[in-house]
Amino acid sequence: MFKMKKSQFILILLFACQFAVQAQEAKRIVSLVPWVTKSLYLMGEQNRLVGCTSFCPVEASDKIPVVANAMSVNIEKTLTLKPDVVIASSLNKPETIENLKKLGIKVLLQPYPKSFEEICAYFIQIGELVGQGAKAKQIVDQQKARLAKLKSGIPAGKNPNVFIQIGAKPLFCAVPDTFMDDFIRFSGGKNCAAELKMGSVTREYVLKQNPDVIFIVTMGIIAQEEKDTWLGYQSLSASKSKKIFILDADKTCSPTPILFVDALEEMIRLMY
Repeated sequence: MFKMKKSQFILILLFACQFAVQAQEAKRIVSLVPWVTKSLYLMGEQNRLVGCTSFCPVEASDKIPVVANAMSVNIEKTLTLKPDVVIASSLNKPETIENLKKLGIKVLLQPYPKSFEEICAYFIQIGELVGQGAKAKQIVDQQKARLAKLKSGIPAGKNPNVFIQIGAKPLFCAVPDTFMDDFIRFSGGKNCAAELKMGSVTREYVLKQNPDVIFIVTMGIIAQEEKDTWLGYQSLSASKSKKIFILDADKTCSPTPILFVDALEEMIRLMY
């Protein structure tokens, strides 16, 4: 009987493990989650995208088919693309996900991250899905180093009261246990809505909290209208100091490690 050397056995085992990992890699991905699409681009793996949403930030030259909008997913079109996996989120209708599964399509439900740590963890998971776990971890490590450097440069003892407005009708804000709240904490601020569990608020509530800084996370003419409205309250601390700023919603609300730290860097610059 042939006896295998220990070194030969280990080598074969390593090859077997590598093959198993590669076999699990998704080569054809339909992304229904814009930040997942951005993550694939950051890792240089956009060639695996065979379908996306109308909100996904893809290059026009890549000609990636659009299979979904904000309301619905074209299941028939998705099926014709023969994806290895469809990456969905809680924003997708449960019946849509079930219908995809019934058709034999593998669906990976990607939760919306609640913190910077979860942003990093999910980013690494997406990296592992496409065989780029090491690269994803390297990106995460680089952004954590950037974050530490940013936090070390924040003026001591300031701790301004911060209100982050997300949308206008209805008025919605950043609350604890969200990565938006991490923006406030990491920038040295205090969240005006720290006592809330739900983000829906009134202007009267905000005026009572009297924030020192207001960040408006929305787009277009609505953002400017909201800024003008807050500036109209002359007794408001943020209005007096002209510390009412509009943030790019595409960057601030799309949680990848790089975009999170980019947005935080801008917020710290504006605050201080």
